[in-house]
Amino acid sequence: MSPGPGRKRRYCRTSHRQRAYEARREADRRGIGPDEVIIGRRTWESLRDALIRLEAAAEDVAGDVLAGRQTKQAYVEALAHLSNAVRTLQDVAVEPIAVGGE
Repeated sequence: MSPGPGRKRRYCRTSHRQRAYEARREADRRGIGPDEVIIGRRTWESLRDALIRLEAAAEDVAGDVLAGRQTKQAYVEALAHLSNAVRTLQDVAVEPIAVGGE
């Protein structure tokens, strides 16, 4: 099915459009700039922790490769370790509380 005439939809759902509106209103109320976003503390902590895990996993994999662990099984284990860290990061849902004006 092809889309109808007019411009493309910016939001896939009405509820997403509503959340974006609420975030912009909150940004106006708080006086944050156009390049700033406010997220909740738990979201920030989850995101930060997942990024730290990903960085550590990447360093572990790089260290294993540089140390000469070059068997197929070693590569499989290293990639699984890195993949798990990526999945953890993908699972972090970031919903802004306020988004600066566009």
